[in-house]
Amino acid sequence: MLETARLIIRPFTLDDLETLIELRSDEEVMKYLGGAQMKSRELCERRLQFYVECDEKLGYGMSLMYLKSSGELVGWSGLQPLEDTGETEVGYALKKTFWRQGLGFECAKAWLTYGFNNLGLKRIVAITVPQNLGSRRIMEKLGMTYEKTEEFRGMECVVYAISRNQFEL
Repeated sequence: MLETARLIIRPFTLDDLETLIELRSDEEVMKYLGGAQMKSRELCERRLQFYVECDEKLGYGMSLMYLKSSGELVGWSGLQPLEDTGETEVGYALKKTFWRQGLGFECAKAWLTYGFNNLGLKRIVAITVPQNLGSRRIMEKLGMTYEKTEEFRGMECVVYAISRNQFEL
């Protein structure tokens, strides 16, 4: 479990399938994360299994986020392996009602701190589609720098990265 000033972040469990389906059902939230087809039960089951396995094998993975003040579900965030690149990716997605409140930056910064301090990672990347300006602003505010544009998960994506030495712990 990870905590920030406003969030409690806990790993997914296999019991969280309905929650993941619900989170992936908002078309605006999923607009830059693969679209509406990502909410299918089969895809959510596979992704949930991946999240749980990452946490069990690596000690980190995507996790659910809740507001400390109310216990309300905010979205998901975490660290995970990025495909077959050998890189570790930081990712985050928030329910629309929590957009533009600084929570994306707050959770991503907590994950970078955890990755560098607790896991000893040397570098962390983040990817998004070029049009996702909100996410790109978070990456830049974290001190991440644009490196390249390439295809991931069937979409053209921009790749940002930061090293342990560049990150202000």
